[in-house]
Amino acid sequence: MTKCRWTWMLLLGVVLFGFGVKIQVLKNGYKPFLYNFTTNACEYLKTNRNPLVRFFHEMIADYSNLNHSCPYNHDIIVEKLPITFVNHRVSVVLPVPEGDYLVHSVYMIRGKPRLELKVFCRIF
Repeated sequence: MTKCRWTWMLLLGVVLFGFGVKIQVLKNGYKPFLYNFTTNACEYLKTNRNPLVRFFHEMIADYSNLNHSCPYNHDIIVEKLPITFVNHRVSVVLPVPEGDYLVHSVYMIRGKPRLELKVFCRIF
């Protein structure tokens, strides 16, 4: 599969939306690697000031409808994200060593976890 589609249905009028991302590498179990952060997505979408969040947002921005500040009154969709584009971002823009990784993200609405997404991948 070279493209993917994610749809996340939201309650109407989401104004407090946040997420946390933790990246781990497989070395005798999954161990922390590089990033472990939590942010207020509504604040980021308003100011666009966090460079770390911007790096990850730019990965999906052209392939999603996550393109305006809160409130969100519609589903969030990420679709037709080419794996070649992601590969370029993690091998050329931000060179990541070869290995097995887990990108663990938790998405929160009004401070309560609503979606937990674990993406297992191999960089070679």
